[in-house]
Amino acid sequence: MSSRKQEVWPGKPYPLGATWDGQGVNFALFSEHAERVELCLFDPLGRRIVETVDLRWKTDQVWHCYLPEGRPGLVYGYRVHGPYDPGRGHRFNPRKLLLDPYAKDLAGPLRWNDSLFGYRVGHARADLAADRRDSAAAMLKARVADPAFVWGDDRPPRTPWHDTVIYELHVKGFTRLNTEIPPPLRGTYAGLASAPAIDYLKRLGITAVELMPVHAFVDDRHLVQHGLRNYWGYNSIGFFVPDLRYSANGGIKEFKAMVRRLHAEGIEVILDVVYNHTAEGNHLGPTLCFRGIDNAAYYRLNPEDPRYYVDYTGCGNTLNMRHPRVLQLIMDSLRYWVLEMHVDGFRFDLASALARELHAVDRLGAFFDIIHQDPVLSRVKLIAEPWDLGEGGYQVGNFPVGWTEWNGRYRDAVRAYWKGDGGLIGELAYRLTGSSDLYEQGGRRPYASVNFVTCHDGFTLRDLVSYNGKHNLANGEENRDGENHNLSWNCGAEGPTGNQHINGLRERQMRNFFATLLLSQGVPMISMGDELMRTQQGNNNAYCQDGELSWMDWRLGNGESELLAFVQRLLRLRREHPTFRRRHFFQGREIRGAGVKDLVWLTPKGREMTEFEWNQSFARCLGQFLPGDTIEEEDERGRRIRDDNFILLLNAHHEAIPFRLPSEPAYARYEVLVDTWYAEGVRNDGRYFHSGEAYPLQGRSLALLHHQRSRTRLEQATGTSTFRGHP
Repeated sequence: MSSRKQEVWPGKPYPLGATWDGQGVNFALFSEHAERVELCLFDPLGRRIVETVDLRWKTDQVWHCYLPEGRPGLVYGYRVHGPYDPGRGHRFNPRKLLLDPYAKDLAGPLRWNDSLFGYRVGHARADLAADRRDSAAAMLKARVADPAFVWGDDRPPRTPWHDTVIYELHVKGFTRLNTEIPPPLRGTYAGLASAPAIDYLKRLGITAVELMPVHAFVDDRHLVQHGLRNYWGYNSIGFFVPDLRYSANGGIKEFKAMVRRLHAEGIEVILDVVYNHTAEGNHLGPTLCFRGIDNAAYYRLNPEDPRYYVDYTGCGNTLNMRHPRVLQLIMDSLRYWVLEMHVDGFRFDLASALARELHAVDRLGAFFDIIHQDPVLSRVKLIAEPWDLGEGGYQVGNFPVGWTEWNGRYRDAVRAYWKGDGGLIGELAYRLTGSSDLYEQGGRRPYASVNFVTCHDGFTLRDLVSYNGKHNLANGEENRDGENHNLSWNCGAEGPTGNQHINGLRERQMRNFFATLLLSQGVPMISMGDELMRTQQGNNNAYCQDGELSWMDWRLGNGESELLAFVQRLLRLRREHPTFRRRHFFQGREIRGAGVKDLVWLTPKGREMTEFEWNQSFARCLGQFLPGDTIEEEDERGRRIRDDNFILLLNAHHEAIPFRLPSEPAYARYEVLVDTWYAEGVRNDGRYFHSGEAYPLQGRSLALLHHQRSRTRLEQATGTSTFRGHP
C-alpha cells in the first residue's frame, strides 16, 4: 500500500461487510448507537495500522464508505466511538479494535492479554470503568475476500430426508490420525475431501456429514492458560468465514473445494451452527466484535439492569433475536453458506434460544417466519437442537413443519431400555416407529426425528457401555463439568477390564444400540468413530481436549473390524429395504388390499400385544411384525412401493426368552439377518425358522428375521418387482 492517503467515496449501506466489486471495496457496518466509526487499514500481515479512514456517511444506522483502490487481501478492523455506560447497556471503547461481523476472511491469530477487555481487568466492579489500552496488536483482523471460485458442474445431492444417514464429525478429529491421508492434509478440510476419507464414508453408507462448528471461533482465555483449547468450537466470533485452523493452505477456497468434492461423491454437507451466543461471554468477557460495535443492539440485556446479560445458553450471553439487524445478520450468514459455500443444511445449536420472542419459546417467532418464506433457506435441511438452558427451553417435538429435530427422547429411551430399566416398552415402541406422539399431530413425518444414541456431547458409544460415571478430571474442573445423568451402564466393571465376559457383553450392547438405531423409523445419526469403538476414557465433556483423547483412532483390532462390518451391513440393509425408511407413520390398522395391519406388536408368545401387557413394568421384551405389502407409498414414477416381511425382536432382559414367531403368514420361512448375540451380528449356523416356531432370543440381544414376500402374478409375468430397493 502506498504512503499517500487513499481516495474515499461515500459508498453504499448495503451489502453489509467488506465487498469487492471488481474495482474497489465497499465497507458497511451497522451500529445504532455509535457516535463515530473509524476503519483501520493494516499492513498485509496485520501488524501495524497504515491508515485510518473516517466513515463519515451514515444511512439507516449503517456507517459506510468505498475505497476505489481497495483490493482483496486488504486487512482491516474497526474502532467504534460512543458512550461507555454499562448501566445503560453501552460498552463502546474506541481503544479496542473490532472484528467486522460480516468478515469473510481473517488474518492473524488472537493473542490473549488484558488489552482485549473493554474494562480495567482486576479492579473492583471492574467493568464499570473503560480500559484505555489499545488492543490492535493482540486482536484478530478481517481480510477482504475474493469470492471467485470455479464450481464447475457442482450440484447439491438433495438426498431425500427418508434416505438420509448423518455422520456427525469433527473436521480435525476425523482425519488427524488417518495414516492413509498425506500428513499435510490431516486435520483439514482438504483431508476430509481426500480419497481415503471419502471412500470410508461411502463404504460405511453415509449420505451426509454434519460438521461440528467451522465458523471462526475463539479459544477461551482460561483454557489457553491451562494448555487447553476450545476443541469443539462452540464459541463463534465470525459467522461468515470457515475457521482457518482447519485449512491446509490457509485459504477459504479450500472449504469450497471440500464441498465440491463431497458433492461429487453424493455426500451432503450440513453445518453445526452457533447463532445463540458469541465468544464475548458475559459482562466480564472480552470486547472483540459485537460488544464494542453496539452491545445494546446485538445482545439480550437484563431489562432491570442492562449491565448484565440474559443467558439462555450457559455461555454468558444470548444474541438478541428481537432486533431486526441481528435477525438480518443470521439470515445473511445462512444464505451466504448456501449460495456462496454450497452447503446443504444446518444443525442449529440450542435452537430454542433463537425462538424466544420475550422469554417463552415461540414456535411462530420471527426466526421461523423468515426462514419459512425464504426461497433459499426453506429448501435446505434444517435440524434443531430443540432445547436451551432457559426455563421452558426443552422443546422436543414442538418445532414447526419443515424442521427436523435431534430427538433427545429417542436417545434417553433407547439408552434406558438397553441398560435394563423396566416399564419402557411403550415409550420404546414410539421411538422405534418415528415418534408419532411427538411429530404426527403437527403434520410432520417420521423423518422429523433425527435419531441418535450418542453425539459429540456426552459419552462415546464404547464409553456408554464401559462407565457408570463421568471421568472428566483432564478438563481441569475437578470433574464438576459434564452431564451426570448419562443412562449408561458399565456392564460390571468401571472402565477397561481384562474380563472377557464383560468385554463380550459390552460389544453385544454396542451391536444392540447400532441395530436399534439403524432399524428405527426416522433419520439415523452416527457419532464419529462409534463404529470403531472410539473411547474418550470416560470423559463425557471433551470440549477442550484437542488431542488423541478426542481424535478418531483408525487402528482396527478384531472387535473394531467386526463392529464396522456389522454397521456397514445394517446400513446396506436399511438402504435396500424401504420398510426401514418409511415416509409416513404407521397407522396400526389393516391396509386395504393387504389383508393385514401395517404394524403388529408381538408378545413373546407370538400374539398381538394387549393394553394390559403394554403397561407391565417388568416387561423388557418386545416384537415387531413389519409386513412389506402395507407400505402405502409410491416411488418417483408413481408405482406402489412394496417390500418383504420382517420381524424385529428385542430382549433387554438378562435371560434368554423363547420368542414364538407369529402363525401368519402361514408356512413362512424366516431367514435370520441379524442376531446381536453373535460376535459378527448374525447366526453362524445358517438355520431358518418357520411360522409358529419359537426363536431362541438370547439375553440382552436383538434379532431381525426376514421372509421374502411372494411376488404378484403381474410381477411373475413381467419378471419385475414393485420393490424399489435402491431409490
